[in-house]
Amino acid sequence: MPLPAIRERPLTLASTITTQEGRGVARTQRSAARTAASAGETVGQRLARLRRERGLTQAELAGRLGIAQPIVSDYERGELRLHGQLIVRLTEILGVSADELLGLTPTPAAGPQVQRRLVRRLRAIDRLPRRDQQALFRTIDAFLKSAGGG
Repeated sequence: MPLPAIRERPLTLASTITTQEGRGVARTQRSAARTAASAGETVGQRLARLRRERGLTQAELAGRLGIAQPIVSDYERGELRLHGQLIVRLTEILGVSADELLGLTPTPAAGPQVQRRLVRRLRAIDRLPRRDQQALFRTIDAFLKSAGGG
């Protein structure tokens, strides 16, 4: 079942949070210092960065979410706000916590940048029949051996 999209203006880091404490109301402002978000990085930008770090295209992420690719683009550009059910799915797909996705805690430093083309090809190889995979691995091993890399 496709997830509904909510069109609203994105919140800023300086938005005011109001909490009820005893008899009075305490007002605090979230600052960039309290959040571990990169300076100026929006939720949409963070979503795009996390997606790219995992070697996913917008179309691949959209397919996993059961939505159209232009909707993913809208989320990444900040045209649409993420809603609860979508945040849960994104955390499962991207392998991060909701706090990391929303910028409340830092995401662990990514290791060496993996080439997206390589990741897509590895996924395609993983979908091949086992016999074809073994033949491909023999070819790769022979190439690496002749090139002095293995």
